Amino acid sequence: MLKTGILNPAINSLLSRVRHTNTLVIADRGFPFWPAIETVDISLVDDIPRVLDVVQAIRPIFVIGSAFMAEEFRVANLPDTQDAYMSALSGISITFEPHIEFKKRVPRVVGLIRTGDTTQYANIILESA
Repeated sequence: MLKTGILNPAINSLLSRVRHTNTLVIADRGFPFWPAIETVDISLVDDIPRVLDVVQAIRPIFVIGSAFMAEEFRVANLPDTQDAYMSALSGISITFEPHIEFKKRVPRVVGLIRTGDTTQYANIILESA
């Protein structure tokens, strides 16, 4: 029985299948459903859990080489929200791009973890190192 780390078996399974340079989406509650992409839905209620909760939980066990976010995130969110994301992704190269371009990356991801996050444009695509 697992006592620490990621306890959700579906998330553990998904993370173990992400290999070098593969990508994974951590999505907010409003992210579109992609039938062809394995989705682990852990949304409970508004903002539980948040995208940042998932990022912080997987950082110790998942090697992240780079991240992608919608450039609209920086316009739609206050500095303290932006700072929290930058802190959670500290040391990781982040590419900000129009959300239309961001979503073009989605069909190539290994999987998607959907949260209850209500933060505008909170979605992150993580590329493994």
